[in-house]
Amino acid sequence: MTVNRRIVLAARPDGAVKPEHFRLEEVPVPAVPDGHLLVRNRFLSLDPYMRGAMNDRKSYRQPQKIGDTMVGGTVGEVVESRHPKFAAGDVVVGGFGWQHYGLSDGGGGLRRVDASRVPMQAYLGVAGMPGVTAWVGLNRIIAPKAGETVVVSAASGAVGSVVGQLAKAQGCRVVGVAGGEAKCRIVVDEFGFDACVDYKAGRLEADLAAATPGGIDGYFENVGGAVLDAVLGRMNAFGRIAVCGLIAGYNDEPIPVQRFNSVLINRLKIQGFIVSEVPDAWPPALAELAAKVADGTLKYRETIAKGLDSAPAAFIGLLRGENLGKQLVSLD
Repeated sequence: MTVNRRIVLAARPDGAVKPEHFRLEEVPVPAVPDGHLLVRNRFLSLDPYMRGAMNDRKSYRQPQKIGDTMVGGTVGEVVESRHPKFAAGDVVVGGFGWQHYGLSDGGGGLRRVDASRVPMQAYLGVAGMPGVTAWVGLNRIIAPKAGETVVVSAASGAVGSVVGQLAKAQGCRVVGVAGGEAKCRIVVDEFGFDACVDYKAGRLEADLAAATPGGIDGYFENVGGAVLDAVLGRMNAFGRIAVCGLIAGYNDEPIPVQRFNSVLINRLKIQGFIVSEVPDAWPPALAELAAKVADGTLKYRETIAKGLDSAPAAFIGLLRGENLGKQLVSLD
C-alpha cells in the first residue's frame, strides 16, 4: 500500500504559531475513481493567508477545520488519470495542501502548466498566485502613471518583488521597504528598485522621507502597522493604496494606524482585494508573467525547505520574515 504523508491542523494558535499546532499523519493514498486523477505533489507553497485560516473567526475565507490537511497551493505530476482532460505525466497546479498526494475531479482551479518553459515551482510564485496578486493590485487598483512614485512593502517577498519590477517597467520611481540590509541590497541590485528602506534600521520615517522626496502616489500594502502609518504620512493627493496583506498583525492584534486622517486630507483611494475574486485578471496576468520569466526580464528568488516535515518550521519562519522571495517546500 502506498502511503500519503500529510500535515493537519492539530490546534488553533492563540498568538504566535508553534510546531505543536500541527500534526504529521500517514494515511492510504486514495483509489482513483472514474473522472478523477491522482497527483504526486512536488512543491508546496507557503503563504501568509494560511495564518488567518488557522483562526476560527470571520475572514474572507472559511476557517481551517481541526484535523483537516493544512490548506495550500501545490504543483506536481499526474501519476494516474481516469479523467478525459488529463494524462499521466502532466504537470498541474492545484490546491492539495500540505501532503504528498492529491485526488481531483479536475475542478477547483486545477490547471496544466508548461514546465519546459518555466520551472514548475515558479508557478506557485512569480508565475502563479503571488505574481497575479502583484499584477492585480498594481494594474487594477494603483494604476500607476509613468513618473509617479510607488512604494512596496515586503519588497523582497514573492508578491512585493514582482510589484516593484512591473511598476519600474511602467516608468515609475519604485521604493521598497524590507527588513535588513541584505534584503534591501537584493531589492535594489537584483529586482531593480530605485531605493529600499530598511525598517529594522530604526529610521523608518526619516529614511522613507529621504527615498520619496516628491511624496508617494501609489502604495502596495503587504504589512500594515508602523510601515502603513509612515506611508500614510507621505501620500500625495489622490494617491492609491492596494491592500493585499497585513502580516504585522497576523499573530497578534493589528497595530493601530495613527495617520488615518491622511485618507480624507489627501482624498486617498484604499482598496483591499482577494485575488481569487478577480478571475478575469488571471489569464492576461499569467500570460504576461510567464513570458517575462521565460525571457529573463522578471527576476525572482525562492527559499526552499526540504521535505514535508520542514513545513511547520518554514511557515513559522515566513511569518517572522525569515524567507527571501517565495517560500516553498520541496516534497521529493
